[in-house]
Amino acid sequence: MASISLGPSPARRDALARRIRLLVAATITYNVIEPVVAITAGTIASSTALIGFGLDSVIEVSSAAAVAWQFSARDHAVREAREQRTLRIIAVSFFALAAHVALAAIAVKEGLGAWQGKGCCAPTPTTGSSLPMAAATDRDGCGCSPGCSCC
Repeated sequence: MASISLGPSPARRDALARRIRLLVAATITYNVIEPVVAITAGTIASSTALIGFGLDSVIEVSSAAAVAWQFSARDHAVREAREQRTLRIIAVSFFALAAHVALAAIAVKEGLGAWQGKGCCAPTPTTGSSLPMAAATDRDGCGCSPGCSCC
């Protein structure tokens, strides 16, 4: 009686692993260039969205690097052993991104993000608590506390 294999043959598995390494290398190359361009453009244009897009690309690079590490092993058993750690690295990367987005949303909701993107100083804890009053007396619209050194 012939045995039935449930997975790809070793030759097919090696071919797929080579293909994965090429795709991961292309992803890392693109995603290393992308955040540099996005963060630079976001800084020049004072765009929090572009800067956030660039930071998201950094997360993508860390995920792709984890996959590259997993598939850098030639032996299938080593790649299988690295899979759980790779998944944890990717999960931590995306949870870090989610935490950043949540904190940024809270800061914007509380009015603490008004200074971002205008090249101004960040509100201190004391000015953050009095931000509504500061906004009422803010003449140049930068979002900083009155009398800050950047305006």
